[in-house]
Amino acid sequence: MNAPRRPIETAAPRTRPTESARDSRAQQIRERIVLADHKPQIEQLQRRMFLRSSLSLGALTMLSGCNMQDNDSVDKVLWAMSHWNDRVQAWLFNRNRLAPTYAASQITNPFPFNAFYPEYNVPDIDGSDYALEVSGQVADKSVWTLERLRALPQAAQITRHICIEGWSAIGEWRGVPFRTFLERIGADMSARYVGFKCADHYYSSLDMATALHPQTLLALDFGSEPLPPKYGYPLKLRVPTKLGFKNPKHIAAVFVTNTNPGGYWEDQGYNWFSGL
Repeated sequence: MNAPRRPIETAAPRTRPTESARDSRAQQIRERIVLADHKPQIEQLQRRMFLRSSLSLGALTMLSGCNMQDNDSVDKVLWAMSHWNDRVQAWLFNRNRLAPTYAASQITNPFPFNAFYPEYNVPDIDGSDYALEVSGQVADKSVWTLERLRALPQAAQITRHICIEGWSAIGEWRGVPFRTFLERIGADMSARYVGFKCADHYYSSLDMATALHPQTLLALDFGSEPLPPKYGYPLKLRVPTKLGFKNPKHIAAVFVTNTNPGGYWEDQGYNWFSGL
C-alpha cells in the first residue's frame, strides 16, 4: 500500500509539504479574518442576550452554522434571539414584586451622571413654560405643566440605578406614580406599550405591565430638591425594575400604543425588555 506513494513523494520532495504548510497557515489567517469581520455581530449578540457572560464559545460555534458571510442572515438570527429573550423576560416579570429599597444613609453621593453625551451637552430647559405632551390611546390629550404634575399624588423611593456598563448607584427620587398619571389621562391599560420622547433626543419605551408597576415613577425631584439638569430636569422616568437605559430623562412627550416604539439603545441592539 505504501509503494505507490513513495515515487510521488520522491518526484516532488518539497512541493507537497510546502503547499500543506501554506494551506495550514492560510486557513489560520482566514479564520482570524472571519472572526474580525464579524466582531460587530458578535458584540450585538452579547448585548442582545442581556448578560454578556451568557455568551459562550459553544453558542458562537452554533451561530456559525448560519452563513456568516451573509450579514443580513446573521442579523435576523440575532434579532430573533433578542425578541425571544424579551418574551421570556415578560413572561417571568412579576408586577407585584418590588425592587429593593434602601436607607437614606446608603445613598450614593455624588450620584454619577449618565447619558449618551457628555455632561456639558445636558439640555437647558425652562420649567416655566414646560408642557408635557400626551398622545396615542388616551382619553385626555391635554398638556401637563409642572404645576399640574405636582398637584397629583406624590411618592418617594430610595432605589438602586443599575447601569448596563457594570456600575450601580443608590438615589432618592420623588414624583408621581406612573400608574396614577396613566389613570388620570385615561390611558388604555390594555395597550401594550408606553413610549417616551425626550428633549435630549433620547427615546425609549416600556411594556404596559412595567408602566403600571407600583414603583415606576414620573420623577420630579432628586432627594428633596427639583431634579438637577444633569439628572433629568424637569421630568424623568424612574424604573427600578429595569436597567438604567430604560429610565429616560428630560421627558417631553408620553404616548400609549400597541406598536413597539423601540428605543435609542434598543434600536442599536440592546435587549428591549432589560428587566432586573
